[in-house]
Amino acid sequence: MSRSGVLADRVGVITGSGQGIGREFAEAFAAAGATVVVADLDGENAEKVAAQLRGGGAQALGLGVDVSDETAVTRMVEAAVAEFGRIDVLVNGAAIFSTLTMKPFEEIGADEWRKVIDVNVNGVFLCCRAVSATMRAQGSGTIVNISSSTVLGGRPNYLHYVTSKAAVVGMTRSLARELGPAGINVNVIMPGSVETGIPRDSARPEAVEQIVGNQALKRRIVSADIAGAAVFLASDAASMITGQSLVVDGGMNFL
Repeated sequence: MSRSGVLADRVGVITGSGQGIGREFAEAFAAAGATVVVADLDGENAEKVAAQLRGGGAQALGLGVDVSDETAVTRMVEAAVAEFGRIDVLVNGAAIFSTLTMKPFEEIGADEWRKVIDVNVNGVFLCCRAVSATMRAQGSGTIVNISSSTVLGGRPNYLHYVTSKAAVVGMTRSLARELGPAGINVNVIMPGSVETGIPRDSARPEAVEQIVGNQALKRRIVSADIAGAAVFLASDAASMITGQSLVVDGGMNFL
């Protein structure tokens, strides 16, 4: 049955959507009428979110996926197409961040560095590559990548994370050029410090107070703010927007 909303009749694959901002993406897409593939490293969480969406009347599929695993990503796309027949939107929300400890870059081990790059950069590449054939065959598609506004000003003690998110911006721009002729839009959201409910080293009360104080808009950014931007970029309202960075940081940075 067709559902109403700005994303009605679209199928969206959302990685990292078992919790936090990613879960908010899944809920917002479903509320906007989309069919949602909830993909997360924690397959149990993914299925719980998918079940919640189905309970609200949406079509949804929960999948356990490690985005740094090429075979797993291929299977994710195959499962989505087998279940729903197409993929209209890919949101690359999976990333390593909340588990990272702030530290001088000299203290970041090579294994930790590689792990962050493997998920935050290689995972985005693998997912984009995996959906490209389906989107090219359709003659349409939208990819929404997730970076970070820390890329704009730099941030000490998070070199692995900031570097990985800077790479996503470059990837977005190059993919927009490469996939544009096939009718595929590629954009990137650059969130500021977001209240996700997930504990992390950078979200201590004193740090949050300072961040909000430096924003033009004096309230904490919440996951729904980022999800709203993703819904917009996935909708017809953004059909002629590609290769762009949408900063959602309360006015901390201006482009």
